[in-house]
Amino acid sequence: MDMDYARFALTGPSRPQRDGSRESPSSVAYQKLLDDCILKNSSRILAFKTAPEAPASKLPQFDEPIRPQKKQQRRIPKEPERVLVIHGLLDDNVLNLLDWGSNNVLAIGLEDAVYLWDAANESTKVLQPVEDRGPITCVRWSPDCAVLAVAFGNSDLALIDPATGHFVDGMEDENQAPVLSLAWRSNSILTVGRFDGTIVDYDFRKDDMFICFYNGHRRGVCSLKWSVLSGRYLASGGQDKLVHIWDACMPVSRHHPRQRQWLHRISSHTSVVKAVDRCPTRSNLLASGGGCNDHCVKFWNTINGACLNSIDAGSEVCALLRDKNKSELLTSHGPPNNQLTLWNYPSMTRVAEVFDHSSRVLSLAGSPLGGVVASAAADETVRFWNIFETPKIIKPELPFAQFNVIR
Repeated sequence: MDMDYARFALTGPSRPQRDGSRESPSSVAYQKLLDDCILKNSSRILAFKTAPEAPASKLPQFDEPIRPQKKQQRRIPKEPERVLVIHGLLDDNVLNLLDWGSNNVLAIGLEDAVYLWDAANESTKVLQPVEDRGPITCVRWSPDCAVLAVAFGNSDLALIDPATGHFVDGMEDENQAPVLSLAWRSNSILTVGRFDGTIVDYDFRKDDMFICFYNGHRRGVCSLKWSVLSGRYLASGGQDKLVHIWDACMPVSRHHPRQRQWLHRISSHTSVVKAVDRCPTRSNLLASGGGCNDHCVKFWNTINGACLNSIDAGSEVCALLRDKNKSELLTSHGPPNNQLTLWNYPSMTRVAEVFDHSSRVLSLAGSPLGGVVASAAADETVRFWNIFETPKIIKPELPFAQFNVIR
């Protein structure tokens, strides 16, 4: 480490010993003092600061495969995070009494009131509609959650402002059949499915609210789903064991209906089809579930009407819910187990099953934030499950972050 001494030791002439065979005591003492002061009892000139490499015995051999670390599996709880006891929830599998809006408020239709639960602050509110209209048969938030559509047993339909509880608009017609299902096509156009099998689009901005008529079901329409991406195709399931796929670009007058208006009529189910849901990322994929005499979950290509897969779930399929962030499907069932089953798509292998309801699970609704699912059952309870994988929050990238220098 001493460059002056190193130069001298390499270039200087070595001095011969006086007697030619042994050094004098003074020379030995001087050499020892030189070693202590200059070399500091070290024979190394260069010092290594980094650790030495591992010996060859510690390195993996070519005949030993390197095992990758196993991915930590997601833990799915077997018990609900919260339980709401709701008195007055009707035990009817053709009704739609649960909906979770984009405002993070869960609407629950009871026999004579609408129960609102705000998930953000865990507050509750009860909307008391006008009496003598019969039990509530369906509730549905508009896409912007400005109004809540509520259908009654006497065929009336009301749009309610959730902030004030007042009626914004509505429709009263005693000659119409009761409403079983609702689906918003936009913030102003509402699709209504009735007990007599009729499906009608209404635009509440117009004096004559009627837009078009869908003729095909022979009995009550208990499920309606618009395509998420395009908003053009409508899927409907009914008590007549049929599933229809409609095209909104084929409007039909109520006074001059076509004999055949649907794009595809699916008649493979052998029981009531109330469980219908679309894939949030693939608009041409539809899932449907059969009732107590069917037990099957089927997948359809809405372009050509072909059946892609059919799985026997083992019991009545009351509701379907697709995960928005992952390829998973949640189904709710009736007796004997009244369970929730989580499936992995497209393999349709059971990921998990949870058993906590004492009666059949009538409806499912997913949180707009992802992760949490609410299930309403005939045991008059609504249970919240953290069953879907919570999406990771991605921080927005700063503008021009890919540039190091901006001139």
